[in-house]
Amino acid sequence: MLHRAAPVTGLVVIGRVLVVDDERDLCEWLAGELRERGWEPGYCTTAREALDHLLSNQEIDVVLTDLRLPGGDGFELCRQIVDSRPDVPVVVMTAFGSFENAVAAIRAGAYDFVTKPIEADLVQIALERALRHRRLEAQLRMLSDAEARKPFGEINGESPPMRRLFDQLTRLSESDVPILILGESGSGKELVARALHAHGSRAAEPFVAVNCSALPEALAESELFGHVRGAFTDARGDRKGLFEEANGGTLFLDEIGEIPLALQPKLLRALEEREVRPVGSNEIRPVDVRLLCATNRDLEAAVEEGRFRDDLYFRVNVVQVEVPPLRARGDDVLLLAKVFLERAAKRQDKAVVGFSRAVAEKLLLYRWPGNVRELRNCMEHAVALARFEEISLEDLPERVRGAQARDLVVAGDDATSLVPLEVIEERYILRVLEACGGNRTQAARTLGLDRKTLQRKLARYAGRED
Repeated sequence: MLHRAAPVTGLVVIGRVLVVDDERDLCEWLAGELRERGWEPGYCTTAREALDHLLSNQEIDVVLTDLRLPGGDGFELCRQIVDSRPDVPVVVMTAFGSFENAVAAIRAGAYDFVTKPIEADLVQIALERALRHRRLEAQLRMLSDAEARKPFGEINGESPPMRRLFDQLTRLSESDVPILILGESGSGKELVARALHAHGSRAAEPFVAVNCSALPEALAESELFGHVRGAFTDARGDRKGLFEEANGGTLFLDEIGEIPLALQPKLLRALEEREVRPVGSNEIRPVDVRLLCATNRDLEAAVEEGRFRDDLYFRVNVVQVEVPPLRARGDDVLLLAKVFLERAAKRQDKAVVGFSRAVAEKLLLYRWPGNVRELRNCMEHAVALARFEEISLEDLPERVRGAQARDLVVAGDDATSLVPLEVIEERYILRVLEACGGNRTQAARTLGLDRKTLQRKLARYAGRED
């Protein structure tokens, strides 16, 4: 049964929210708080009632639900809403510190989460973000397909993997959940982070990027959290850390897997409590940052090997965004090559306007282990050497010029020259692992295997070589 709370007269209605919780007192309190803040609230005490109401009422803008419900839990309710009313974002309520449940809810389709005990002001912020997300989605659905495929900031691409990436970035840009950006070195992970910031609600606030692998271990805590005068030798004055520099905006931790193990508990606490304590100080300072992290390493393997804390892994890995390697992007190679060529020609003040068909073929054949960064450097190299309006083969770096096809083929009709299927499987698995830069988690995902199955196969191949 749906219970409605009458709106306060004289207030403009922000939106219509459906609260779902089996505790009627909590529902009534939340409805009252939200009504005072300009919402038109209603509430149900079971998942079944909530779903029935959503299916019969097109006016609900956002759902706020607990994860523990009679007649079906909140996870299942999230999945059912995604299937039947994907236009309605879901914000879940979960016990404080239970980030595993929050992650599971996000993966089940929830848009955001708030922790119990509930604070009405934080609920208001989460619901407003969810409502903005809903309205943005409605606007995007009205755009033509061509408009929806426009590049996301500085990120260019028309290939299916990039269209999927753009769609994911659009859906995530207004969310404040932690995002882990995966991808090989040079694939554009920082560009993705900057695009998420630029298209989000914090766009006017600072974007602070830090390469964790470049932080000296002895100074890493000070760099992140700041220090006060006299905290250590050469600390001649107070200094803000990167968390405070990014306050109100976005903090991008590149190569998060390189954070020293001893510092990881302090980083986890800063993320969970949203506060930092500068080195040498007893003062606690609140911080509000959107966290984006990136890595080209296998963090799951690092957790298994004890080099990365599992609780920190779950905290930063609420949602994954995977940036495809350049070799998986097809003709995007030529699109990007043209962009980089034009920029290089302008920078070097040379009248180079394109490249030959032979050059295009080599660009498509080459595997690009350095990804987009390597392609950009290749075009800089070629423009520098070019003597004509078109880049020719001799202008390319030697490694690109010598690229050969690497397709796996069955050659010959003689049955004695063919090999067993197991050998073909081994060759292909090893080839995919090589293409993924040795990242077993990514390779397993590409192959459609679970990670343990891939590990067993690789161990068998290694034993065969002994």
